Amino acid sequence: MDINKILKADYLDILFEGRNKSYGGYELRRKYPVRMRNAGIIGLSVLAVILAGPVIADALKDKTVKKTPPPVMKEIVMAEPPPIDENKPPPPPAPSEPPPPAKPTVKFTPPVIKKDEEVKEDEKPPDVKEDLKDKVAGTQTRDGDLNGSDIPSETPGTGSGPVEAPPPPKEEIFQYVDQMPEPSVDIGDYLRKNLQYPQMARDANVQGKVTLKFVVDEEGRVSNITVVKGIGSGCDEEAKRVVAGMPPWKPGKQNGKPVKVYYNLPIRFQLQ
Repeated sequence: MDINKILKADYLDILFEGRNKSYGGYELRRKYPVRMRNAGIIGLSVLAVILAGPVIADALKDKTVKKTPPPVMKEIVMAEPPPIDENKPPPPPAPSEPPPPAKPTVKFTPPVIKKDEEVKEDEKPPDVKEDLKDKVAGTQTRDGDLNGSDIPSETPGTGSGPVEAPPPPKEEIFQYVDQMPEPSVDIGDYLRKNLQYPQMARDANVQGKVTLKFVVDEEGRVSNITVVKGIGSGCDEEAKRVVAGMPPWKPGKQNGKPVKVYYNLPIRFQLQ
């Protein structure tokens, strides 16, 4: 390219000097600034529309929305009560149910203590049994209904039925205590010497673990033996029999005092 043309030429003309400008690369590079400008304008326009959307939506809303009127406070004047007629008699009281009739009562006279020389021989003490026949003791002597209540009407009572004694408190059986029960013998050695494999279980090839739950009382005796998990075929009954024949245990203690405690014991049945 001529030196004069180089000074006036674009860098693309210099770059594509002697090359095929109609291939596409030349046009792409020459129109690149125009495309970037157009893309920027379009992007800014879209962003402006997005940001102005809420404002435009508020402007297009109907501004004639009815507002709820504020509450109006009204003064309420109470009407005066009707005048009271002093000449009008008051209404009669509501009828009340009369109390049940009471039995005849005899006034109870407390005994008087006198010296022997002051007691007259002709004074005979009253026959209390005869006086209280068909009557009850009261604060005064008065007539009443023989079929009435045994409790005088002027003396309120609290009931004449028998009072049952409260049931004895249920003795507590602990699940866990400060000092759990301990067997007095080696359990494994005791079971090996006393446990007999049931023939039914041998014939059926039944093996497994039987879990028992029982109570060790304050004296170490075993009682209330139940099967928590069994395997059947006579193994459950054999396990209960052996545990029931165990010698007394060392009892469990709570706060240093012997108490009843539940104990779980697994017993394994296994054929050799």
